[in-house]
Amino acid sequence: MLLLITDTSGKNGSVALAQAGEAMRAGEVQVIQNAPLAGGTFSAQLVPQVAALLAKHGFKKTDIGAFIVVSGPGSFTGLRVGLAAIKGLAEVLRKPIVPVSLLELIALASSNEGKVLSALDAGRGEVYAGEYKIAGEVAHVLREQLTSKSELLSAGVGSAISTPDANLASMARDAGLKVFKIDTVSVQMIAQLGWRKLQGGKAVTPEQLEANYIRRTDAEIFAKTGS
Repeated sequence: MLLLITDTSGKNGSVALAQAGEAMRAGEVQVIQNAPLAGGTFSAQLVPQVAALLAKHGFKKTDIGAFIVVSGPGSFTGLRVGLAAIKGLAEVLRKPIVPVSLLELIALASSNEGKVLSALDAGRGEVYAGEYKIAGEVAHVLREQLTSKSELLSAGVGSAISTPDANLASMARDAGLKVFKIDTVSVQMIAQLGWRKLQGGKAVTPEQLEANYIRRTDAEIFAKTGS
């Protein structure tokens, strides 16, 4: 099956093609090509890059079997643009979408069993934190939230912290916590988790796809406070 993978959650993004299916070993996904997307121009680049990748490798849009998309947490604008494009393509092609959480990916990348706390720098002195119970290749989410760095350290007592952020990893080690420093969140990792989720029946329709922002938008905050 041909998979289209997109990640527009960060300052820079990516779009990739991957192959998975019966001809390959169980759970194996082969990334065909990954193309970078420059930050700030996702809306202009995403669809043309998809078309270029398909044409380069001799595929048509109708060859896409499923879409795997990073649903967050991350940039409001980036996620909104990326998810809107995938919703449109999936609706036209009538193909399933598999949303993937960065926090879940980071937790699984620790290769640790039991309770794992995954962490991403959210800016403004805050942290995106996900608490998971890991069993093999499955991460059962307990909660995902926006928290302060001090609250993250308190929550990390008695569990392992997994993060790609060097500063967060150093801070957690200094606090005496067990830390798994992840080098990066790769397209291969996104593709493999998405493929497992697809096989496990965890795909959604375009109408069901939602961004996992975790942080509220400024507009929502100001509306809440009446500012």
